[in-house]
Amino acid sequence: MYSPTILIEAMINGLLTGAIYALIALGLTLVYGVLHIINFAHGAILASAMFAVWGLNVLGGIDPYLSILFLAPVFFALGYGVQRLIIGPAAKDDDGNILLITLGLSIFIENALLAGFGSDTRSISSDFSFSVVEAGPFLISSPRLVGFAGSLVVTALLWFIMSRTDAGKAIRAVAKEKLGASLMGIDVGHVYALTFGLGCAALAVAAGLLMPTFYVNPRVGGAFVNIAFTIVVLGGMGSIPGAMIGGLLIGLVESLSGLLLGESLGQIGIFIIFILVLLLKPTGLFGAKA
Repeated sequence: MYSPTILIEAMINGLLTGAIYALIALGLTLVYGVLHIINFAHGAILASAMFAVWGLNVLGGIDPYLSILFLAPVFFALGYGVQRLIIGPAAKDDDGNILLITLGLSIFIENALLAGFGSDTRSISSDFSFSVVEAGPFLISSPRLVGFAGSLVVTALLWFIMSRTDAGKAIRAVAKEKLGASLMGIDVGHVYALTFGLGCAALAVAAGLLMPTFYVNPRVGGAFVNIAFTIVVLGGMGSIPGAMIGGLLIGLVESLSGLLLGESLGQIGIFIIFILVLLLKPTGLFGAKA
């Protein structure tokens, strides 16, 4: 039997981790909400961003959090270019091509990382990685606290872009009615590329927030994308608030499952929720009916 202090600590750390999971899921749900596809390269792009954070730290001594300022615009540009130059032209013939292209992109990135870095696991270790904040009787991981704050800032920024800027209004218009938006003069191809770029930029931020406490190898993205997909289903496909709430719930469930059932069985709670959502509310907590 665990003491209330240990249980509450697990819940706090689970919520903090869940916010970073939500940030990873944001890009996935944004791309689905506008392009109406599942981006199978999502995990591989996250892994490449984590390697970029690791490389900047090892080779240049750049702090993982500071690397976000450089990597977020770089990954936005890469995502914009991939959508504009590769995915967009292929989708003109058949939308089904997009799924195959993102799957192929995932395989290409993963094998490129394997060729460049091998299969070894790498991490960034510093005194800050193991530091904690004392809040009464509770010990809270400092990197997870920073990750939580960073995720909230990015979510708020994304919400501002989507609701208060012309670019965000164009994205929402295309997501709702592509043909109508096109007739109103909106460049749908540009909006698709902008959306893909934003999703990749969110992954770069998530990579910077993860690396102080997590490891990276070429296949690490697969574990995160499984969690992200569960969050998107739980919160509702295409819903930004749903991704944040879903991420917090999944982080909480994962932490408590790991504490009560053991670290190796911590994922069981997540997939029980995944199955229950599919059975009881397939549209998710904030999803609209098809």
